[in-house]
Amino acid sequence: MQVRTRPPRLLPMLAMLGALYAAMPAQADDWGTYRKPFAADSLWNSRPVNPSFAPDVIPTSTYFPAINAGAYSTGVFLASPQDPPVTVTGAAGSKGLLITDEEGYHDITIPHWPASVKPASGSDGHADIVDPTTNIIHSFWQLKQVGTQWTAAQYSWTKLDGRGWPDPAHYYQGARATGVPASGGLIRTHEVEQKPAYYPHALAMSLTFNGLSANPTYVFPATSADTNAAKLNSGAFPEGALVMLPPDFDTSKLTDPELRRVAETLKRYGAYIVDANTGTPFAIYVEIGASYNLHPNGWNNTAASELQVIRAALRRVTGASGWVDGNGNSFTPNQNLNMLSMRGNWTQQSGSTLGKYSSWDQAVVFPASSSVSEVVNYANRGIAGISWAKPVTGRNYKLTARTTGGGKLRLLVQDQATGKAAFDSGYLDNGQSKTFTWTATKPALAVYARSGGTGQPSNVGAELISAD
Repeated sequence: MQVRTRPPRLLPMLAMLGALYAAMPAQADDWGTYRKPFAADSLWNSRPVNPSFAPDVIPTSTYFPAINAGAYSTGVFLASPQDPPVTVTGAAGSKGLLITDEEGYHDITIPHWPASVKPASGSDGHADIVDPTTNIIHSFWQLKQVGTQWTAAQYSWTKLDGRGWPDPAHYYQGARATGVPASGGLIRTHEVEQKPAYYPHALAMSLTFNGLSANPTYVFPATSADTNAAKLNSGAFPEGALVMLPPDFDTSKLTDPELRRVAETLKRYGAYIVDANTGTPFAIYVEIGASYNLHPNGWNNTAASELQVIRAALRRVTGASGWVDGNGNSFTPNQNLNMLSMRGNWTQQSGSTLGKYSSWDQAVVFPASSSVSEVVNYANRGIAGISWAKPVTGRNYKLTARTTGGGKLRLLVQDQATGKAAFDSGYLDNGQSKTFTWTATKPALAVYARSGGTGQPSNVGAELISAD
């Protein structure tokens, strides 16, 4: 059989067209998919216009900077409706599997588990499962398979078509220290194969301790940092910060085409600091399994030196004249996000049915019943205390009930400094709102959830945002 090949003169043209296609903004229906996760206006898919920079430089450390496609990166696995459910437990001898959003330990059953799931071989054991059927990215830390049983230390989730970053209420949505999924900002296998002029999204980056800041340990859009950040860090770069190469950085001086591609991305979109590492000035992450290796024939001094050139030129973004999303539209990143979660310990107030918090529903869930039950939560973890989203005395806030099945919500804010009630919403039906001024200087929250009693299941959730 004769094998036909493309004429040699067409190969450069095809390569040029491939690069042009990859660099074009994605169409609206591309967003929130396995190959293009998160919304068009997610900060992962957006870029700043005319950014301003701090003078700080990422310092050198024990090792050279790296672009990591191996043990400490992650694989991204696509689930289908036909994939079977799998229950993940905590490792033997541990407290159990930490469900980060719930701040509690229990097993979890993932409804669709691809046979291809393989955790990263490094100690982080990252693996992200993308399930378009449920619109969820499941993100694991220290995932392992022991015989037929899957175990992990930590589980988090985020919406496939969402922001790609946590909000103050759902403040941990992935396995990285900043609460983002390990797949956020990842250079994907299909992107590497396309060999575009640049990757059309921001990248994920970790720094080591002499580069990371101890105060603050994190900034918007991050909602957390590594546990020992305040003790170990000694640098100027908080987690969540965006770093970029300045517009005048000359990428033509980089001899490695893969490094030029990354540098062009860092000039346009930058990289968000999402985690800490040990001894590497910076690491950028590529999907495990991608054909990406800066040292294919052993140590490459040129690539290592050019990574140091990039390190010395990277700067932290302090502001911008505007933002452009993945569709080329101007927008302003939203920091006024929900502050009130329904997590915590719920106790029975009345009735016979105990409502329980469901992270996937972001609500207290009551099973079907024809009688009304009420539960109350005094845990005070409904507001997680994110540094850039704490309630401020004297500001106005809007509380909105998000319920189904006839459920009702009530929020009572006590001021422990005065011993008096600072706010009582009364019982709110779905969509009902109350606006109030935050006056409590030492707040204690009581959140009440009442079932619908309609013979159908009912959920009770809430949204609390600034009204100023």
